[in-house]
Amino acid sequence: MLQVALVYPQIPPNTGNIARTCAATKTRLHLVEPLGFEISDRALKRAGLDYWQYTDLQIHANLESLAAVAGRWVCFSARGKHDFRKFEFTEQDILLFGSETSGLPPEVLAQNLTVAIPMDHPKVRSLNLSVSVAIALFEARRQLNL
Repeated sequence: MLQVALVYPQIPPNTGNIARTCAATKTRLHLVEPLGFEISDRALKRAGLDYWQYTDLQIHANLESLAAVAGRWVCFSARGKHDFRKFEFTEQDILLFGSETSGLPPEVLAQNLTVAIPMDHPKVRSLNLSVSVAIALFEARRQLNL
């Protein structure tokens, strides 16, 4: 089963929007602590609207806890080695995304496959986290005919 993991997310509306996308696609969402907000944060709930009840959410105290979940980690980074459009996703993939301020930890990137969403403008460093997750998730789903 294709899954999404957010490592140390900081901005409640991004996480809420991602939760809504995951609910709509029946994709399990993992959040790795520490979080930059309380899970009951008003902005988080507002962004997720009334779809939280449909979100398959798992919260992990650390990366070691996430590592216990079966699946191949596919790390998204602006400096990823593979173009996400050419990367071959599997149904066992966990799409990993780092915090909005610092991305994924260097040791996670060094030990796993890394992919990037190309951007044409050289002065644009990154996309919004919720946009990146949606782009990645729907490309993986397209490839897998889901």
